[in-house]
Amino acid sequence: MNIKKVCILALIGILLSSNAAFCAEKILVEKNTILSLKDCLNLALQNSPAIKKSRYNYGISLNDITIAKSAFFPTLGLGTGYDLGSTRSTRVDTNSNAYSAQANLNQLIFNFGKTNARIRMQKFYKIAAKYNFDNTVLDTVYTVMINYYGVLAAKANLDVERANVQINERNYQRTKAYFDEGIRSKIDLVNAEVNLSDSKVALVTAEKTYQNAIVQLNNSMYIAYAPEYEIENTEAFNFSRNIIPVNLEKISETKDLSSAPKEVSDAFLTSEVQKLDVLEDYKFKPFPYSFEESVEIANKNRPDLKSYKATVDAMKQALLYIKREYYPEIKAAAGYGFRDKYSTNSYTLGITASTNINILQKKSEIDTGKLQVALAQNEVDKLEQDIYFEVQNLYINMKQLEKQIPLLGVKVRQTLENFELADGRYAVGIGDYIQLQDAKVNYNNAQQSYVRTVYNYNVARANLEKAIGLQQEVTLTLDEDKKK
Repeated sequence: MNIKKVCILALIGILLSSNAAFCAEKILVEKNTILSLKDCLNLALQNSPAIKKSRYNYGISLNDITIAKSAFFPTLGLGTGYDLGSTRSTRVDTNSNAYSAQANLNQLIFNFGKTNARIRMQKFYKIAAKYNFDNTVLDTVYTVMINYYGVLAAKANLDVERANVQINERNYQRTKAYFDEGIRSKIDLVNAEVNLSDSKVALVTAEKTYQNAIVQLNNSMYIAYAPEYEIENTEAFNFSRNIIPVNLEKISETKDLSSAPKEVSDAFLTSEVQKLDVLEDYKFKPFPYSFEESVEIANKNRPDLKSYKATVDAMKQALLYIKREYYPEIKAAAGYGFRDKYSTNSYTLGITASTNINILQKKSEIDTGKLQVALAQNEVDKLEQDIYFEVQNLYINMKQLEKQIPLLGVKVRQTLENFELADGRYAVGIGDYIQLQDAKVNYNNAQQSYVRTVYNYNVARANLEKAIGLQQEVTLTLDEDKKK
């Protein structure tokens, strides 16, 4: 790990350690930094506006609880004034100037649980806001993971296409040499030229896919104007090279791929090209949970489901609050007044019970509240059903891909062996060019299928883990949770 990476990770740790730091400016990536998947996750968690929005909403929910509790606190009123008066008649004119001041204190004594119901309602909304925050963090983490895998897959496919161009360039030179010697026909040379052009077109397409994958990763980390940096392989997505360059700085650079290849001293295939290991020593840990266990974990962990259930509880308390508005409020009041004219002092003390209800309106509000509770509960029931089928579908997809990976690995080795045999036969004049080209295409397609399947498996597993709410090692919690 280089010094730049250490500095970046240290800064991330400091900023994630406090709530004030959470509102700091976004962290950017320095040039030539090497980032792991964990580093990218930390960057996204720090920079994400969606996470900041969820945190702000949680802070609002805390203030709403305080506002609801404020009904139990006394209300203080103060006032002062100065009056000017003048009376004129045929007999006498009088003027009166008076200064007055008054203070009053009102205290709620009992309102038959209305305030308590409102406080409980706001507390459930706070719980829902917390789970919304957790769900936003979960979405952010898995979005970065999938985009990270996308860059790895695009880079692997780019290497395959680049190697394919090299193979076609060498084959073109060899065929041209055979044609000049009169060993091969013109049609073989033309086919070699066409295949070389096709491979260059495929290389350009792979470069575009790779650049788009970088854009998606940078977008999920919220780092615009990102310089060149590198990412590491993951255990489940292991390249022959551990460090993968990520670069968009030369996105506008144009390359001339239309010209014929330069002369090469070795017109035959080299072991470096023909035995390109796209993924070496690929290993993955089987998913540790059965389908039934996955559904159970999802129902227990899913933050969005928890948020929906907390909303149902909040709606029930809101309904209870509406029902209790029929009851009066009992309040105590104390007041003091002073008027300087004649030095008048007045004191008041009393207890009042009052209510002001529109019966028809209140009945409609209660009916609406009941429907809102039923509607919220219906959303919970629907989400539970959706979770079951979502997990079922993702579990099936992941298991199928898990079975395909070793089979495609065998296919890559088999097509490589067939390609080597076809190349050898063509080199000694036994095999024809079509046989060689078919073997090369099969080998190239097998490598691409292998990369695509490994990528699809990683994405399918990430989607399944997200669907069951499985927490990753790198995550973010609210400050209130850290204190517990």
